Parts: sequence; C-alpha cells; structure tokens
Amino acid sequence: MTDKSNSTTNTDRVFIFDTTLRDGEQCPGSTMTFEEKLEVAHFLDEMGVDIIEAGFPIASEGDFLAVSEISRQVKRAVVAGLSRAGAADIDRAGEAVKHAQRPRIHTFLSTSPVHRKHKLQKSEEQVLEMIRFQVDRARQWVADVEWSAEDATRTELDYLCRCVETAIKAGATTINLPDTVGYATPEEYFNMFRHVRENVPNSDKAIFSVHCHNDLGMAVANSLAGVRAGARQVECTINGIGERAGNAALEEIVMAIKTRGDAFPFESRIDSTMLNRASKLVAAATSFPVQYNKAIVGRNAFAHESGIHQDGVLKDASTYEIMRPEMVGLKQSSLVLGKHSGRHAFIHKLEEMGYKLGPNQLEDAFVRMKALADRKKDIYDEDIEALVDEEMAASHDRIKLTSLTVIAGTHGPQRATMKLDVDGQIKIEEAEGNGPVDAVFNCIKRLVPHEAKLELYQVHAVTEGTDAQAEVSVRLGHDGRSMTARAADPDTLVASAKAYLGALNKIVMKRQRDMPSSTAAAS
Repeated sequence: MTDKSNSTTNTDRVFIFDTTLRDGEQCPGSTMTFEEKLEVAHFLDEMGVDIIEAGFPIASEGDFLAVSEISRQVKRAVVAGLSRAGAADIDRAGEAVKHAQRPRIHTFLSTSPVHRKHKLQKSEEQVLEMIRFQVDRARQWVADVEWSAEDATRTELDYLCRCVETAIKAGATTINLPDTVGYATPEEYFNMFRHVRENVPNSDKAIFSVHCHNDLGMAVANSLAGVRAGARQVECTINGIGERAGNAALEEIVMAIKTRGDAFPFESRIDSTMLNRASKLVAAATSFPVQYNKAIVGRNAFAHESGIHQDGVLKDASTYEIMRPEMVGLKQSSLVLGKHSGRHAFIHKLEEMGYKLGPNQLEDAFVRMKALADRKKDIYDEDIEALVDEEMAASHDRIKLTSLTVIAGTHGPQRATMKLDVDGQIKIEEAEGNGPVDAVFNCIKRLVPHEAKLELYQVHAVTEGTDAQAEVSVRLGHDGRSMTARAADPDTLVASAKAYLGALNKIVMKRQRDMPSSTAAAS
C-alpha cells in the first residue's frame, strides 16, 4: 500500500477512540468514582474525542450505571460499551448505551492459537460461529458495532482474515486488530493491517482500528504504523494509562499527527490546547501522577536545563522545541496570587488554567487558596491545581479530616490525635506508631476500622522551596482491588492523612456501587 500525499482530505481523518474510562481504569489502583467518570467523559466530549468507551457494563453494577449515565449526558461523541461474546454481556452493553445519541457496542473475542487453546478451548470453526453470533446479537441493539480480534498480532494471518470477513459479513462497522499484549513491532503491525485489508474481500465496508499496549514501549509507534497501513481509528488513553505498562497515549498520537504531517498526512478533531488539562484531570481522578519526563504533558516536556539549550530557545524556540507549549495548553508558572488576591483574580487564573467550577466549588477553592496563602509565601499554578483537584476529588467523600495533631521527635513512640467527620458524625481518637506517619495511619484505622492494606506511600514536593506543598500518594489494597488517592498540603502529615482517607473513601464508595452482576458469566 502506498502512502497518501500530504494533502489531507476527509478520507484522511483519524477517529480518536478514547478508552480511559474502560481500559485505562483497568490499571491497578486507578479506579475512578462515578462522579469522576462523568467529569472525564464531559471533558473528552468537549475536547473533540470521537468515540468514548465508557466502560464494561456487565463487570459491575457501578460500571453499568456509569455507562448508562454517560450515554444520557454526552452530546457529541459516540458512546461505546464493551462486551464479551456471550448474550448476557452483549445485552447488558445494549441496555447501558441505548440512551446515547450515538450508541455503539464494542464486542471482542480471542482469535490467536494460544487463546483458542487455553482460554476459549474452541476450534477455529467454533470461534467463527461465535463471531457471527456476537456481531448479529449486537446488531439487534445498535447499528454501530465494533468487533475486536483479541490478540490479533499473534493470530495466523489467513485465519485472522477469515475472522474479519466473518465479522463484516455479520454487520460489524468497525474492525479492531489490537496488539493486546504489546508484542508487535511497527513493521509487523503495518504489514498485518496491509495484509488483512488487501485480502479480505469486504474490507472496504468497515473502518479499521488500532489498539496497542505498551509492554515493549512501542504502543504509539505501532498505532501510527497501523494508521499508515490504512487504519482510521486509534484507540488510546489519556496519559497512556492502562493494564500492565499501559496503552498508547492519546496526547502523543494527536501531537505526532499534528507535528509530523509530512510523515502522517492525517487529521484528528481533537482540540490540542486542552491536552494538558485533560492530563491533569485524569491524573487527579485516578490519583496516578504523570511522570516528569512524559512526552507532551510531563512537567519536563518543555523544560530546558542545559545552558546550550536555554541559549538556543531564547534566541529561537524552534532550535530545541518541535512544538510550542501553547499548542498543548501549557503555560509557564507565574506568581500572581497571594493572600491579598481577590475573587476576580482567582477566577481569571482558574479560567486561564482551564477550570470551570460551579459557584459552591469556586467558593470552596477560593477559601482554600486564601488559607494556603497564609501558610505559604508564593502561590504557583501547581499549588492551585493541587488544591482544586483535591477539592473536586473529595467533594463526595463520606470520611473527612477535621483536625490532626502529631507529636514526633527523637524520643518515641510518636503519637497522633485525629478528629474525623464520618457521615456527619464527629469522631476523635488517639494512637501511637513507629514514626509520625504510622501513628497517623493507626489513628485512622481506629476511627474507621477496615482490612485494607497499605501498598504504596509516596511523597514529593508540588513546587520549590521549603514551604512547598507536599503531595502524597497512597494506594490501599482491598478484596483484590487497589485504590489510589493523592492529597497536597504544606504539612506532610496532613497530606498523608488526606491521601489515606481519599483511598479509603474510594473503597467505601466502590463497595456501595459495585455489586457484582449475577449475569457476568460469558458463554
């Protein structure tokens, strides 16, 4: 297949399929609340995402409710629900997306020899019959059906062609050939798509899609190779979050196409100026910090430490920057707020940073900013992000920190006294520990008895200086699931308590919402 010319036509549009709310949430510890999922979905829709995979409806009652509500509220994007091949799965997905203005069922089935033998225990012909059934069943609910060949990159090419032909004949409108385990190289992935599209007689009747995992660090490269071979849908996630090493990062796909039109003469409808805010929103919702050297949206993505680089950028930014920070919605930190700043200045700064808060949220954030300014000399953009994101994440918490006092020093044991608001009831407790952090966490366990285990505890500074806010990440393991939360405060121990409580609140809310469905068994 020859590459297209640099002139972009409508046929060169690449549809962005965001699976942050489904595959991204399968990243251990990244579970989002119902409200956080809605907020992320609205932002993705506003940013120009073409298809939002809202979840896996049969996985739990919580997932079903989230997909259903996102379907009702999203205005522009296609809303997809994932399902396996069984009738119960497909029907549950159909029920969840039926209220969407543009509904889609995304149904998948394993096709590789290793999956057919060990996972499905089905013959080639049995798998083909299952494909016919699942696509036909999905078509009874929606006209827009996507079929995925799980583990496509380890499937025999001739058999993969038979599977794809079967799915299209049954009515699939999108065909996804995922690199499920991140095994492929760009050349292999390109050749697979070219072979399938050239050898399946009815391939022109469907849009082909890429879905790549990052186990070998090639998810983005593989995705772009698939697009060059004729795929016109890219499945990706904000910040590249996802199972194991993650998925192809949406922001990297979008900016590669935008920056290298000579190599990738395509277009997407994503508003790139919203990418930085999308990254921060998802990082806050999932409590997964973005690595500093992350491409496009990392803190160091446009930072220049070397004197040679700094000199070049000052003379002409293009010497060391292949894209401008403004293209992804990034602005340089500025010290514009303090304890004397008024509401108008604060509102302007929030709007500049991409936040849209309701009156109550705005007032709460302003009060928190003033309180922070009394404790901290300089207020940076990162400080504002930390306090606003924390406020938004904690707005529905059942357990809230009211006060904390810790006695620490060289002569232990250390002691913590804590007051919590638990469902409107004030509780006070005191506990000792092997260090101040241990004392704080022991205090929480006495106030809110639970069986969750601490899996991660991390601390880093939000900004510079000795008065910088500490940002703490806590991950708790419970019933085979991990919940992560972050919190920031100039006092590291306060931030630690808030982060622990944030993760604990997620466990409580998850337990309430996610009652396993009795129909979860696949056929």
